[in-house]
Amino acid sequence: MVERPVAHYHAPMIESPAIVSFRTAGAEDVPAIVALVESAYRGESGLRGWTTESHLLDGQRTDAADVPALIARPDSRVLLATRDGVLVASCHIERRHADGYFGMFAVDPAEQRSGLGKQVLARAEQLARELWQCRAMRMTVIEQREELIAWYVRRGYRRTGEHQPFPYGDERFGIPRRADLRFEVLVKEFTETVA
Repeated sequence: MVERPVAHYHAPMIESPAIVSFRTAGAEDVPAIVALVESAYRGESGLRGWTTESHLLDGQRTDAADVPALIARPDSRVLLATRDGVLVASCHIERRHADGYFGMFAVDPAEQRSGLGKQVLARAEQLARELWQCRAMRMTVIEQREELIAWYVRRGYRRTGEHQPFPYGDERFGIPRRADLRFEVLVKEFTETVA
């Protein structure tokens, strides 16, 4: 019997050596969170991963003033994923009426394609259901990020057809490299309820 090569349509997953732990961020975590988010989306380090926005935006993705505000806001959490005490991923979740909102998602570029992002997203969804009994999770993604939108669709999110304007002129969100940026709203309805 002749063994035939198998075609690979996705990059191979990186083996993760140690278990990931989750916890909620505190004020002492702000510098590490800002560094992680910037490394995943901007500059040279962002180019190592597939989540970079460097082709769309220059400037910052977040800063040391925005992150503490998210941590302190009611019905809001910044979730951290650590491995051996080192921050490897983070995201922001908050309750917005009956739904959760998911954002500021960052995975260390060296950890991307390892399955870590799926774990973080699943934990964020679980927290939104347990903490606030959310019926769905919503998010906004720059519509030009088709590969990222496809990743979320594979995780059960659907494109709503709803759009929100990009905040041109507000450098806290970056400096646009093109004039047609806008956000697309994605939503995932939760089929199970948590009592």
